[in-house]
Amino acid sequence: MAEPDAEDRKPRSDQARSTFAPVGRGGEDDPSTTSGFSLPEGLRTPPPTVADSSTTSEFAVPVGLDVPHATGAEPETTSEFALPKGMETPQQLAEPEGSAFSRPSTYTSGQAPPAFTPPSGIPAVRLTKEAPWQDRMRTMLRMPVTERPAPEPVHKDDESGPAVPRVLDLTLRIGELLLAGGEGAEDVEAAMFAVCRSYGLDRCEPTATFTLLSITYQPSLVDDPVTASRTVRRRGTDYTRLAAVFRLVDDLSDPETAVSLEEAYRRLAEIRRNRHPYPGWALTGASGLLAGAASVLVGGDAIVFIAAALGAMLGDRLAWLCAGRGLPEFYQFTVAAMPPAAIGVALTVAQVDVKASAVITGGLFALLPGRALVAGVQDGLTGFYITAAARLLEVMYFFVGIVIGVLVILYFGVKLGAQLNPDAALNLSERPVVQIGASMLLSLTFAVLLQQERSTVLWVTLNGGVAWTVYGAMHYPGGLSPVASTAVAAGLVGLFGQLLSRYRFASALPYTTAAIGPLLPGSATYFGLLSIAQNNLDKGLVSLAKAASLAMAIAIGVNLGSEISRLFLRVGSARGRRAAKRTRGF
Repeated sequence: MAEPDAEDRKPRSDQARSTFAPVGRGGEDDPSTTSGFSLPEGLRTPPPTVADSSTTSEFAVPVGLDVPHATGAEPETTSEFALPKGMETPQQLAEPEGSAFSRPSTYTSGQAPPAFTPPSGIPAVRLTKEAPWQDRMRTMLRMPVTERPAPEPVHKDDESGPAVPRVLDLTLRIGELLLAGGEGAEDVEAAMFAVCRSYGLDRCEPTATFTLLSITYQPSLVDDPVTASRTVRRRGTDYTRLAAVFRLVDDLSDPETAVSLEEAYRRLAEIRRNRHPYPGWALTGASGLLAGAASVLVGGDAIVFIAAALGAMLGDRLAWLCAGRGLPEFYQFTVAAMPPAAIGVALTVAQVDVKASAVITGGLFALLPGRALVAGVQDGLTGFYITAAARLLEVMYFFVGIVIGVLVILYFGVKLGAQLNPDAALNLSERPVVQIGASMLLSLTFAVLLQQERSTVLWVTLNGGVAWTVYGAMHYPGGLSPVASTAVAAGLVGLFGQLLSRYRFASALPYTTAAIGPLLPGSATYFGLLSIAQNNLDKGLVSLAKAASLAMAIAIGVNLGSEISRLFLRVGSARGRRAAKRTRGF
């Protein structure tokens, strides 16, 4: 067997090193061909280290790469998408926050913000408990869900709390009574939110439209929301029931008063079963007295008072008969407007020396939908445009019904030769004492027609007398326009009504709606219709436009007075009441 030569006797490790040796290391002058695994010329390699050449793990950290554990530094939590320290690209070094995967330069794990809202909520706002629940709930309702303060824990016998569907059902039933009673959409949503919050459902969003109520509750960001809705099909005017619902919501929202769900259902059932505070004959008599007081307010005497009262009572009974037969309210208003107009035309044809225009105007005062008008304009001013549009459309239909009923009678009266003078509107007599007394009587009877509590009738009567006093002082001696005088007087009505409602922790509607009765544009409406019946269309449209302007001045003035009272009282929140800020048309 042949002896191997010297080259074959080299160790295998030395052979491997010589085989993979790079060019320029121990063979710079040798131009021989190197292995395909050798590094290209000009690429620097790490300096040779005297280390063990034993095989290492593939998970070993490369030489020269600093590791926090190796240097004794505190390990820092990083994203799984971030590159290791020392391996950033030049672009990342120039713009450290430019990449979506790079870590912000100001980020530290010790000062990292929370990823989600804590279960107890963020106490961003502290609401004063002395404020009425309407202000507190309205303030929170205008906040985003994540910024609302957490409700205070309520001590319950059952730690699990009531079932969510039952709480939502109670909330919808309370909202239905408020909306059907004529309350504004914003106050309805505030009441619904107060009921839900009193039972621990703070992440809820109520919605109120003209005929539909809905509420959505979402326990957390990952849970499915629960939604319930209810349709308002019947509407009725009963401010006594409205005040009782407000007291119930006030007790529910009071943290010191523990009202169980069963007790709340029981009280709500009692409110629904309660009879109206005034019988039917009292309502009919109140409508007659209202029409008589309105006729005296525009210059009538005792005969005019009696004639207007008889016409209004007859129209009221006919409207009740139509309602019992199931006719819509449009036809009820049309039928109710005919008897006062017919009595006025009959007195003119009979050549009785009375102001027939005052008789017809007094009858119209009892029919003008002032309550719906104020609520519609209030919804529009507070941002509930769908509900406002529906309410104003309802007002328009009622007004058209009144127009049709009066125009039919005036048309036949003109054909019969009745001498009705549209220019009589310019000759209203000034009787301050008589007119102030008539305005107070009008407000009192209006309050009875609205089924108000007896304890509120005196306050609303005084408020109506103040309204007419301010209007008369500004319009007659002061010489201001009727629209400006009406707006100022309505603003005082809204201001005083809001103050009275805060004093009694109740709704402001019973203190404002009846007080605006003396300011309603009954005479402007009548003379506009009379001009149209006499084929004087231009003059009639001008008079009707004046009536519409007066109605808008009443509604805006009442709302502005309420907002001014909220602005200066500064109750409800330290940060004030939020509203949408759109001052540039977008």
